[in-house]
Order: sequence, then C-alpha cells, then structure tokens
Amino acid sequence: MDTRVYAGYDDGLRIVDPETGSVSLRLADRAVECLSVVSGGEGPPSADLTDTRVLAGTFDAGLFRSTDGGETFERVAAETLGPGGSGPEAVTAVATSPHDPATVWVGTEPSRAYRSADGGETVGRVGGLTGVPSASEWSFPPRPDTHHVRWIEPSPADPERWFVGVEAGALVVTPDGGETWVDRPEGSRRDNHALATHPDAPDRVYAAAGDGFAESDDRGDSWRIVDRGLDHGYVWGLTVDPGDPETAIVSAASGAGAAHRRGEAYLYRRSASDSGPRFERLDDRGIPAGEGTYRAVLASGRADGTIWAVHNEGLYRTRDAGESFERVPADLPASPARALAVK
Repeated sequence: MDTRVYAGYDDGLRIVDPETGSVSLRLADRAVECLSVVSGGEGPPSADLTDTRVLAGTFDAGLFRSTDGGETFERVAAETLGPGGSGPEAVTAVATSPHDPATVWVGTEPSRAYRSADGGETVGRVGGLTGVPSASEWSFPPRPDTHHVRWIEPSPADPERWFVGVEAGALVVTPDGGETWVDRPEGSRRDNHALATHPDAPDRVYAAAGDGFAESDDRGDSWRIVDRGLDHGYVWGLTVDPGDPETAIVSAASGAGAAHRRGEAYLYRRSASDSGPRFERLDDRGIPAGEGTYRAVLASGRADGTIWAVHNEGLYRTRDAGESFERVPADLPASPARALAVK
C-alpha cells in the first residue's frame, strides 16, 4: 500500500509522497492546526488511497473534510460548529475513534468540545468541559484571555473514554462520552501539547507537556512523571513506536522560547530498562537537532512501523525507532509544522 504524509502549516496542508518527494498543496492560505486521517471505506485500503478520509482543523476557517485522500476538501459542520452554531470556529484538535470511524471529536479555541456521529459532517456540543473546577485558571500565554483544546485522544480500551488536553491549564478525562468529566487527575500535567495511546498497552496514556512528560497505566486515573535522562523539560511532539509500546519519541526544548522562537530543540527516545522507563537524546542520528531547529511534530505509520518527524529542516523518517533517520527529499516550508499524520 502506498504511504502519504500529511503536514499542516500556517499557510496550508502539504501532502507528501515520500517515495518520490512530490508535494501537493491543499487548503492554501489556511492555518492548519490539526489532522485526523483514517480509512473511510470498508475493506482493505486501495493503492491510491481514494478511500482515505482526512479531517483538517483550521484556526481561521473551521473544519474541512476530504473523502478522497486529500484530493478535494469541503468545509463541514459549519452550521453546528461554534457558539450557537455561528461557526466557523478555530479548530485546534480533532480525533477519530478507533472503535468506530464515524465517531469524531473536535476541540476549539476557546475551549469547547464537539462530537460527531457522521464522520465530521455535523457536530454537537459536548457539555461540561468548561464546568470543571480548574477552568477558571485556564490561560494560553500568547493570548492570555483565552485557551484552547490542544489535543484529544481516544482510549483504545473503551469507546466512551476520551482524554482532552487544554492549553494551558489541565488534562481532563471523560469516562462516559462527555456525560461527566474528571478534572486534573492526580499527577497529570497542566500544559499538555500531545497525548498518545497504543493498542498493545490499552491502559497506558502518554502525555507530552510544557511541564514535562507523564504517563498513566490506569487509563488516565493517575499519572507519574517520567524524566530520567530527559534534560529538556518542555516537551512538544510525541509518538509511540507502532511495534513496541515501551518505545516513544518526543521533541523537547528548554522552554517555549527555545522550542518556538529561538530554535533549539532536540529529539529523545523513551524506552524501558530494568530500573524503569528512561530517555536518551537522539544526537547524530541523521536528523538536525539543537541550535537552529524548532520543535518537531511526530507521527507513526501503523502499517509499516515507520516513525516520521517534521520540523523547519524538513521531513524525516526512521525505520528503526530512532537509531537512524533519513531525509525525505520534499520541498516543504522552512518553518515549523503544526500537525502531522500518515496513512
């Protein structure tokens, strides 16, 4: 099966064929904040990916959907997304249930959650999110009068359980599809940037946050910091090795300025050891890091186990969980990407 890489930038969506390096621009001049890419049809995916559904959340124009692998897009949920159905609203997170591809959750700025039962065509507001006790403390430093849902992650073990990271302020968990919310579970991070799960470790949840890296082994009920070997505590990108839930790769920096403005970020690999999980920095592995590089966005290709990373120096992939990276010769913007997905 062919592979396609989808990278969201402030000026549009790039679709990359990693074998040829060809790049197609879609949603030109739209600020693409988040992506969800799934097989939309029944049966095995076709070679040309025409059965692939792409959902792209934009900061300036709401939610867009493609049902042909990204060849064409249409704005969806325009009448139901936003306060009082007034959309478009800034869409900052989108996720598709692994249990039912018709079930989609959407997060916005200001922080609201929406649920769709028809693949994103229409959405309905999920109540209660901003009613949790910590909501009055939420604030996004560059726009301190507001905040947003930065990430939504479904549980691989329970179709009703969803994890929502608010930037900045809280991790909140719903065990019942949005009927109730658990605010700031014990040990959870405040400034969550990315969350991840793995089907082979269905009770585990991983969190990359501005205030560190944390894990839960009880479906988000409690969390612990994992920082042994992690010398940079502002963690941004995150993905888990498709073949091994003990191995994850993150991008990290000393702080927000280094990650987003000055440009000095690194890659680390989390792995298991006899004394518990630990990190090692991935220096000299074929991908630029350190001075001059901004935080990378990461994604995994479930079909072949490849891990992908994109930052201002380009698109890279590793087939051996970070031991070595190779650059994909694709003409991409020399600026940080906002989102990355692979199909």
